[in-house]
Amino acid sequence: MKLHVLPSGMIQTNAYLLIDEKRREAVLIDAPGEIWAQVGPILAQEKCKLTELWITHGHWDHMQGGAEVVRATGAKVRAHEADRAMIETPEIMERFMGEDLGLEPVHVDEWLEQGEKFSALGQEIEVRHVPGHCPGNVLFYLGGAAFVGDALFAGSVGRTDLPGGDMKVLEKSIRTQIYTLPGKTVVYPGHGPATTVEEEKRSNPYVHD
Repeated sequence: MKLHVLPSGMIQTNAYLLIDEKRREAVLIDAPGEIWAQVGPILAQEKCKLTELWITHGHWDHMQGGAEVVRATGAKVRAHEADRAMIETPEIMERFMGEDLGLEPVHVDEWLEQGEKFSALGQEIEVRHVPGHCPGNVLFYLGGAAFVGDALFAGSVGRTDLPGGDMKVLEKSIRTQIYTLPGKTVVYPGHGPATTVEEEKRSNPYVHD
């Protein structure tokens, strides 16, 4: 399986494109602004179809390009219902940010739940709910990798000063849902470089063993 790390949008939010070359299928994790300009050519080059879009959470920078991606591909969208208002009514975020971000609502086909497992790209994907940065943040765990949204970063954690943020909740989520994954799990965050579970447990100054 191929993994493309694609920072995009106003604040260079990471999107992750997973491609199964044998199946000629792909999944996109998060859809920051202008992401289709990167994803479209890759899909064409790889001669594969984008079948699903997984949204780690409903903050504007992770779903700004979602509607365009869905229009272009018909991809099935998965997200957590706790962020439904932000995903379906993005003007909520525009009012908070105090500017017009050109956001479009994204239609979610399946609302995810804690501990849910489903199949995609020939693999089993486990969903873990990791609120604290925002109510609906989830991680997707597959093949020794965890795509965690903005819950955890290399050497840091997600901000909790936005609506729905709570540091105590975030710390609990990280300890119970991320740090319980195998130590060698590669953690792919919504911003910045990848890290590992064992590295963050050892050295993260905000939540460590």
